[in-house]
Amino acid sequence: MQCRRRTISSLFLSLKRKSSTVAPLILRPYQELCLDSCTDALASGSTRIGVSLPTGAGKTTVFISLLSRIPVPATNEAATKSLIIVNSVELARQSADHVARMFPHWVVEIEQGAKHQATGTADVTIATYQTLNNEQRLMKFDSKLLKAIIIDEAHHAAAPSYRRLLSRFDPDIKHPDGLVVDKPPHKIPIIGFSATFSRHDGLALGSVFERIVYHRDFLDMIKEQWLCDVRFTSVRAKIDLDKVTINSRTGDFNATSLAQVVNSESINNLVVRSWIDRASNRKSTLVFCVNIAHVKALTQAFRDHGIDARYIFAATPNAERKELVNSFKNGEFPVLINCAILTEGADIPNIDCVVLARPTRSRNLFAQMIGRGMRLSPNTGKTDCRIIDFVDSHTRVGGVISVPTLFGLDPSEIDIDDETPESLTKRMAQMEASVAAQTGPAPTSVGSVPNPSSITYTDHDDPFSLVEEDGPTSPHISASSFCWVNCSDGIYVLELHGKGFIRIEPYEVDVDVGVTLYRARYTAANTHFETRKFSPFLQSRLIMSSLPLSEAIRACDTFVMQNVFRNSSTFMLLRSSPWRRASASDAQRRLILQRRRADPEFGMSYELPHMNKGQAATIITRLRHGSAILLVQ
Repeated sequence: MQCRRRTISSLFLSLKRKSSTVAPLILRPYQELCLDSCTDALASGSTRIGVSLPTGAGKTTVFISLLSRIPVPATNEAATKSLIIVNSVELARQSADHVARMFPHWVVEIEQGAKHQATGTADVTIATYQTLNNEQRLMKFDSKLLKAIIIDEAHHAAAPSYRRLLSRFDPDIKHPDGLVVDKPPHKIPIIGFSATFSRHDGLALGSVFERIVYHRDFLDMIKEQWLCDVRFTSVRAKIDLDKVTINSRTGDFNATSLAQVVNSESINNLVVRSWIDRASNRKSTLVFCVNIAHVKALTQAFRDHGIDARYIFAATPNAERKELVNSFKNGEFPVLINCAILTEGADIPNIDCVVLARPTRSRNLFAQMIGRGMRLSPNTGKTDCRIIDFVDSHTRVGGVISVPTLFGLDPSEIDIDDETPESLTKRMAQMEASVAAQTGPAPTSVGSVPNPSSITYTDHDDPFSLVEEDGPTSPHISASSFCWVNCSDGIYVLELHGKGFIRIEPYEVDVDVGVTLYRARYTAANTHFETRKFSPFLQSRLIMSSLPLSEAIRACDTFVMQNVFRNSSTFMLLRSSPWRRASASDAQRRLILQRRRADPEFGMSYELPHMNKGQAATIITRLRHGSAILLVQ
């Protein structure tokens, strides 16, 4: 007998089966570990947590499984329902179908627009945040009946449109308009999932989530063969980004301004020729453009070369969009071009080539774009995915994300063609070894310290002490690519190489959750000759306050890229920057020796002749900003 499933009605989707014939789902090891991390965090009292899983890791499977493991609160046995918040109707439909397959006995509804209106009483409701920003639609979801809320693509969660609805279910999330809502009868866990769990501005996620409880890097997933292998090609092009304006809200390039540079006949032809040379044998290529005009022009450029390319964008009618995507999935044409429509939630496993025809300063966007091609698809014969991006060889505008920068490499100094993650990591190691060979041997005192890249600074009462550890002293520092220095007493400093410095310090303690909050001040260098003799720095100014350390570090990193180095490279600030391996300068040695003579009780862990510039710079920073306080009487 044929099994029939009810289609999504205009009223709501209600998928319920009397008995299950679906085999139990066997989760991958990292998925089980992720679920354990979530349940452990919830059991410890955290109620607003985040999970970072790369595209293709099965986060939908994970968060639906998590709902089955979250118990009904002991203080409110009526709270048995769950709400999943997504940002598009496509994601709503995908999630509803996923729930139906995994748990056929659950009742599932969709709340979206005029077509899908849920009752609010289903076991699981998937709703778009746009619809929930309608007060009448939001009111149907009674907080007394909810045991959990899932937010998909949760890197958006700090936006006012999300906080406006989330504050209804947790008063600790402040309403953007300052409204005060009634406190729910029990704490409702709010769990966010994203492939790119850090907003580009780095400023606001702490307003929604207390902590990230699980993170999985896409490089680890590739090594363990949970994602497909990747082949990288970077094409150098004379793309002058100097005059492209930057959006002050997102920190990324303004689309209209960027399109004026990249949407040219010469650049579009370069994109097509690069694809022909490096990817013409690929079956399914997804191309990312800047705006609609760019999409249409690049599509025509492909067609002018005899290639069947088609395009899709936000205004493409739903029926046409669905037909195009299905045809692309079926391999009926080789190239699909889009802008801002297939970066999130697009489940097209057969994509075996991704072309990034648009530069970006957003690490989130970059990761989303390349992640579209990393899903496994053995049934289509896919063995790997080629990523083609375009690197500006004309100027060095700060903050631009590219394949080389993902691996700590300088885009202007390295050619990338047919590289794998492993080969790029190896090239980075070879570059560092080459620099070390040119600048002298690495320090080898203090036990058996093997390589400067593994050295961390731990004894902050002694600014000269260099100690080897198994890992970084602070995960908050290691999460940044910039060389932050821990200066003791919770003080962190980033020197800006002639442009001043940023200092992060403890500000207050959030007594409700027992978390130390930090503030940061930027002190610019005094570049005016007339007044510099009085002070080398200008008056400091506050740039953020009352954030946990991880968000404070990210916020300051973004401030540096958007404001201090807006039109120049931040390469000198990187921990991996080659200058740090060169021998310490005479000026650095003199300064450190002067301090050492003034304070003989502090010993040197490295002999000065073998100290490199990076180590010396770190010691000097700590003397000036942290441990120096202990030395000056």
